[in-house]
Amino acid sequence: MNKRKICVVTGTRAEYGLLYWLMKEIQSDPDLELQIIATGMHLSPEFGLTYKQIEEDGFVINEKVEMLLSSDTPVGIAKSLGLGTIGFADSLNRLKPDILVLLGDRFEILAAAQAAMIARIPIAHIHGGELTEGLIDDPIRHSITKMSHIHFTAAEEYRKRVIQMGEQPERVFNFGAPGIDNIFKLNLPSKEQLKKDLQIDFEQKVFLITYHPTTLEEGTTKQQVEELLSALDSFPEVQLLFTKSNSDTEGRIINQLFEEYVKKNKHRAKISTTLGQVRYLASLKYCSLVIGNSSSGLIEAPLFKVPTINIGDRQRGRLKAKSVIDCSPSKDDIIRAIKLSQSKDFQNSLKEVTSLYGIGDTAVKIKEKLKEIDLTNILKKSFFHVDVEV
Repeated sequence: MNKRKICVVTGTRAEYGLLYWLMKEIQSDPDLELQIIATGMHLSPEFGLTYKQIEEDGFVINEKVEMLLSSDTPVGIAKSLGLGTIGFADSLNRLKPDILVLLGDRFEILAAAQAAMIARIPIAHIHGGELTEGLIDDPIRHSITKMSHIHFTAAEEYRKRVIQMGEQPERVFNFGAPGIDNIFKLNLPSKEQLKKDLQIDFEQKVFLITYHPTTLEEGTTKQQVEELLSALDSFPEVQLLFTKSNSDTEGRIINQLFEEYVKKNKHRAKISTTLGQVRYLASLKYCSLVIGNSSSGLIEAPLFKVPTINIGDRQRGRLKAKSVIDCSPSKDDIIRAIKLSQSKDFQNSLKEVTSLYGIGDTAVKIKEKLKEIDLTNILKKSFFHVDVEV
């Protein structure tokens, strides 16, 4: 009996962290063959050459698709998308997977989806049906949904939305967010070990700052980050841990401003190109507050009972627990939100916070479905419109 070949694409450190346990599940199943394509930021020295982490974790990378240009302008990103489509066409032709697994909504993933669609390779898409109104990710995500044939959503509301988009209900599954698995399965370091690694004392107050561009807004990144940094000046007693932005348009502006701020505040601020999944989650667990616009503040932070300041429109439309405080990208509003998050009443309310994105075991459920699902005529059937009540 031939093994079913499951090919997983990963382009960023954050995305790989979400896919890790699924990749492990596929790798350990005797009836499946895991294939891995690394692309995007994984292959860039600027972003830490994080493909090495994938190999250190015991995986074999079958293909590397170089696609990032040394530019984060809209023209540069569009050209990278074209290069990626060409590269994925070649890689998929060599690997000939039975199913291609894609997560999320980045442009690297859109390139992979385009190539797979033309090559008539069934696509399984994770995290479809979500809304992020401030990002170009929204049309990218929905485009990938329409090119996909099997869907794994992170919440029931998102499952319903994918079905409303015309996808077949029997192939849309709500198994929760795969990133939740990390919280229950990873052996996170202690505060003492983290202090040794990062030179940050988590016995004291630490704010974790993760900020990415709002890609549907043009020319606002610099001002928004300056407002954030100015707000942080109002809390001089707090230690600050910055993580660098991704390769989206204007991401380098954020990284430059963060680096300059850390140089001026060496006594209390640190910055990391890539913490890695284990250290990032440990930092998330032990910090006093998450600030920025990363999805981790909405999905993982609530399980640690850690408050989140969600700035601006990047995550507008996503489900949010009561631990999340929305605010505008202005100094005064950020200061107000920080003070609220640290207030006694708000801290007490965190005890009642629950996850909106599942309770774990997502990787096992997805792997089993990838293993058992009937692929006969799946390409043809998936493009018929289905009228359903949801």
